[in-house]
Amino acid sequence: MSLIRRVTPEHPVPSVKPEADPFRWFLRWDPFREMTPSWFGAPPVDTTFMPPFEVKETKDTFLFRADLPGMNEQDIEVKLAGDRLTISGKREAEREEKDDTYYAFERCFGSFLRTFTLPDGFDNEHVFAELKDGVLTVVVYKKPIAQAKTIAIKGGDFKKS
Repeated sequence: MSLIRRVTPEHPVPSVKPEADPFRWFLRWDPFREMTPSWFGAPPVDTTFMPPFEVKETKDTFLFRADLPGMNEQDIEVKLAGDRLTISGKREAEREEKDDTYYAFERCFGSFLRTFTLPDGFDNEHVFAELKDGVLTVVVYKKPIAQAKTIAIKGGDFKKS
């Protein structure tokens, strides 16, 4: 259960002293959060959107999945150049009114770009992408492996047949 607390310049979020419980402070510490500006009552500007990816190799494919809720196909771009698979996109922030008061703002907006280097043996002619129920799935098929061929040994003269 989360508490809803109104955050304003007059009533800022109380700071947690690490001396009170250093172990708890260490587990919740995010060094990148300290680089972002603080905000009161309005959403932060230029938030970062980095969707989580799942990359899996199966017998026949390389499978990439990303959670992209609220995004449309036209907001996402999938490119394959050489052995580099690049997935990029942008999720726009909702229009905000100046008299709106935010009690929590945990949704992320902005653009993202992820690049994956594929190993040898992928088939660049058979790459498929699908966005369904907020999950982007990119399937890169592998080239079939050449089967070894047994050559019969015959005695006598060498003749091309």
